[in-house]
Amino acid sequence: MEINGGQSPNPAGSPVWPASTFTGPLVAGNVQNNDGAGTLAVVGGYNGLANTGYAEMIQTAKVTQASAAGTVIVIPAQSQIIAIDLMVTTAWTGAAKTAGIGTTASATALTTAGAVDGSALGRIAVTPGTGATQIGNWVNVGTTDIQVIVTSTNTGSGVGYLSVRYVQGINLS
Repeated sequence: MEINGGQSPNPAGSPVWPASTFTGPLVAGNVQNNDGAGTLAVVGGYNGLANTGYAEMIQTAKVTQASAAGTVIVIPAQSQIIAIDLMVTTAWTGAAKTAGIGTTASATALTTAGAVDGSALGRIAVTPGTGATQIGNWVNVGTTDIQVIVTSTNTGSGVGYLSVRYVQGINLS
């Protein structure tokens, strides 16, 4: 996803105001290392149990039922996917109104084929299902960046916005 901040009029998906860019995971908290005392830090304190955590990121792209190639969401290597949502704005049409969420390497990397029902307008919360491969790919996307795609069961006039929430570079495996 290309974000071009500070332009007016601004392209879809880009803020009108300038933005900050980070090249690695954003970690926040004031106590980075445990001091061994087993106590919690007080307001403004820098001693106690470590309290840093990763910031959650999100990318969103417009998708259509007719073309998976239009999805431009790239998740950095060693990231954990927290949630995937499809906001259907035009219901999927045709004999089959389903899709799967995967990557350019595997159409079934994140869900099984046809696991997402796009037949109704609104928010669809996507899950990895019970497959060990899909669950593992949500826990850690792997050692290279992944490009997320939507593969519909058949072509039609469906339109929506795919949002992927993730923790960058947490490297859980």
